[in-house]
Amino acid sequence: MYTFELACNINKIQPFQISFINLITAGAIGACVGSPADLALIRMQADATLPATQRRNYTNAFHALYRITADEGVLALWKGAGPTVVIAMALNMGMLASYDQSVEFFKDNLGACEGATILGKCQYGIRFLCCSLSLPFDYVKTQIQKMQPDAEGKYPYTGSLDCALKTLKSGGPFNFYIGFPVYCVRIAPHVMMTWIFLNQIQKLEKKAGL
Repeated sequence: MYTFELACNINKIQPFQISFINLITAGAIGACVGSPADLALIRMQADATLPATQRRNYTNAFHALYRITADEGVLALWKGAGPTVVIAMALNMGMLASYDQSVEFFKDNLGACEGATILGKCQYGIRFLCCSLSLPFDYVKTQIQKMQPDAEGKYPYTGSLDCALKTLKSGGPFNFYIGFPVYCVRIAPHVMMTWIFLNQIQKLEKKAGL
């Protein structure tokens, strides 16, 4: 009886729901794996904006990872990993979850059938959606990853939630969208390349009969 009910429930799951689950799972796994490298990147970029006495002076990414591990422990490599995971999930939802829906819309309503045509028509809307969903989490992540202790050894934020609440209290919700135009430019190649690769993979799958 249980097996029959489980089979019925699986059959009720829509393709979009399956895609949604796959997208957020893939985004979370990818973000966890890449979080240490992202931490090193953020700190190396922030170094140039700090006074000379506060700079970490990492010579390269590998040196940064080594220093973080030696000075702060292995788990410090995943500092800010929570927001990083949410960013990846938000980007995937904004980019890929809307891809199939956009394709169907332009095919049915505007007669567009070529992948390049569809990408050209809806790239700006999807780009705006991706940036709007992910930038607040990216802002929090960056603040957490680049923060340094004060003279008493205390950090400005105890965690991602504390950072979000203090940011909201100090400047309101628009404080999370500082640098939005630059962020859009940064995300644009990522969005377009993902869609282009996805379009080509789908074509290969059709040729292979998958």
